[in-house]
Amino acid sequence: MNSRRDRRSSRAVLFDGIEEGGVRASYNAHEIDEHGNEKAIDGLQDRVNILKRLTGDIHGELETHNRLLDKMGHNMDDSRGTLYGSMDRFKKVFQTKSNRHMAALVASFIAFFFLIYYLIRYLSAI
Repeated sequence: MNSRRDRRSSRAVLFDGIEEGGVRASYNAHEIDEHGNEKAIDGLQDRVNILKRLTGDIHGELETHNRLLDKMGHNMDDSRGTLYGSMDRFKKVFQTKSNRHMAALVASFIAFFFLIYYLIRYLSAI
């Protein structure tokens, strides 16, 4: 900022003796443009700072969401493993029960045939 003041003071020294004319008017126009540029630069800096904070917030949200999705994925994998384990146990239970049921059914048929056989034999003997 000091260099800008030095430039202005050196210009004032150079053009001090010149009457109000074209040179002085162009210097004022340049000063006005420079002042407008400074305001525009300040406005841009504010916007850049806002965008920087906004992108930082978005990055933080994305990191949080990624962590939540990772946890959910791990939980889904764990529940899938538990479900497969439960299904395997149910299959074993149903297979053993169906085998037992089938064995009981076969045993009851054999017992029924022996009963009929002895009844027929007993009745034919009488």
